[in-house]
Amino acid sequence: MTKTDETDPIRHRIMIMSGKGGVGKTTVAVNLALRLVESRKNTGLLDADITGPNIPKMLHIEDELPSADEEMLIPVYLPLGCDHGLSVMSMAFMIEKDAAVPWHGQLRTDFIRQFVEGIRWDWMDALDYLLIDLPPGTGDEPMSIAELMDVDGVIIVTTPQDVALLDTRKAINMARYLEIPVIGIIENMSGFVCPHCGCEIDLFGKGGGERVAKEMGVPFLGSVPLDPLVVRSGDSGIPFVLEINSATARSFEAIVDRMDEVMKGMKSKTPLS
Repeated sequence: MTKTDETDPIRHRIMIMSGKGGVGKTTVAVNLALRLVESRKNTGLLDADITGPNIPKMLHIEDELPSADEEMLIPVYLPLGCDHGLSVMSMAFMIEKDAAVPWHGQLRTDFIRQFVEGIRWDWMDALDYLLIDLPPGTGDEPMSIAELMDVDGVIIVTTPQDVALLDTRKAINMARYLEIPVIGIIENMSGFVCPHCGCEIDLFGKGGGERVAKEMGVPFLGSVPLDPLVVRSGDSGIPFVLEINSATARSFEAIVDRMDEVMKGMKSKTPLS
């Protein structure tokens, strides 16, 4: 990939958010980023949850440290092939393991500003995509990041339950308040396929995310089934979508294809290559 816009080394900044915690937002963000890399997109992943940064653990790079170049932080690079990989930056690289971050509002906002503005994402080349994994909810931190980073759009992760869908509507309304395009909704934990008999069981329901997307007039990017292998993959740091051939892994491929279609239909800084 070659740099085509000297004024902005990041073509598309996308926030990954959820109206509430516990819906698998970070798992979705990690696997989306890995699938983008696999599809030959130069991709960065920013773990912007400063009090619960889990991405390095999920990628088995928690012992890595970012370097520095002229007072800018250089992301940790995760090689995934002979000529491509994923650039990752997280608060987890900056603090001791298991350390709490008991900061109040303004201090958190000030740190976020310093953190996101001090990263050199184009240390190798321009990025096609920068995915920003936000803290859950619709509070100060998501709003601050949206305003600081000039994001191109937001992807909202939900589960099929009514309580999650209620908060998804709030997340859509927050994006609209900030005038950020909603790229789409992803329904996580959507059904469960029994590994023994192959029967599908709707443990948490199914179809709620698509229903809310239609009601709110935003794209529906797809569903991700509940899969125990995803949990084990996240705990072990093995890239799930690249190592395991399953319905869940294939669902991420379809979601990336749909996301690419939506992005091409939106006004963007530079065209995708």
